Amino acid sequence: MCKGDFTVGIVGARGHTGLELIRLIDQHPNARLSFAASRSKSGQPVPLMGDYGLTYVGADPGEVSLLKADAVVLAVPDGATGDYVQALKDTAVLDLSSDHRFDDSWVYGLSEHNTHSLIGAKKISNPGCYATAVQLALKPLMNMLDGTPHAFGVSGYSGAGATPSPRNDLGVLGNGITPYKLVEHTHEKEISRHLGRAVRFSPHVAPFFRGIVVTIQARLKAPTSAEQLIDLYQDAYPSSGLIRVLGERVPRVQEIALDFGAEIGGITVGSDGMDIAVVCTIDNLLKGAASQAIQNLNLAFGFESELGLVRQEALV
Repeated sequence: MCKGDFTVGIVGARGHTGLELIRLIDQHPNARLSFAASRSKSGQPVPLMGDYGLTYVGADPGEVSLLKADAVVLAVPDGATGDYVQALKDTAVLDLSSDHRFDDSWVYGLSEHNTHSLIGAKKISNPGCYATAVQLALKPLMNMLDGTPHAFGVSGYSGAGATPSPRNDLGVLGNGITPYKLVEHTHEKEISRHLGRAVRFSPHVAPFFRGIVVTIQARLKAPTSAEQLIDLYQDAYPSSGLIRVLGERVPRVQEIALDFGAEIGGITVGSDGMDIAVVCTIDNLLKGAASQAIQNLNLAFGFESELGLVRQEALV
């Protein structure tokens, strides 16, 4: 490895997000996968890493603490991170669960908006997938909002994880969308906490594998126009290659799959100039989890946020 490069270990590496992280680390110019831990796959070859002889190791916290890595990503269920955090107290940790999103001693990893706090960070809490999309859409509007905005979200069933459940069973999901947890969803609480104001959120799951679309409806304090809002968003994300502002064109979830960033569009203003709508799409496994984790690790180790995240069409 070259000076300044960093190694990463993953705990919970058999799930959808863990596999995406392995792929992203494999193509990263300055990162190397040190280990991948999984209770169910211990001893089996790690995808993409067979040529390096890398196999999954056990996921016991004590064993993981003995392995060498500059940073460890915890891709484990909510409520399961405590023993790992204690065992890895001298190692940089990035937590993909919701366990530390409400803990002020951890840096909240909304990459484009918390950039400076992430530089050199040792404890990073990755935002939730829905929470990422909603906040990217609402952040530029914060000084203009009147009342409580509402976000209607639809996610692909990969968001329910790899363990079988009614929310990832295509036989149950059928040809429609299924609402769930319509009051006090953990992402509603997360969004409201980090924006500093109440936001209502209605989550749904649909029978496509990956991607999220959220439609924001809000009321503003003063009249505006679609052109002024588009300028506002372009000014909010001027240097990001990952956040693309489409203006009035509505982003489609079908077009965001395998993309590392987000698209913001469908920017619409009602006849009174104060009722507005904005649409944001992301890939829930990438910008909603793995590629944002890479952005946060890049910043933590002193690199540009988007290093290693080449636009997907450039890879084809």
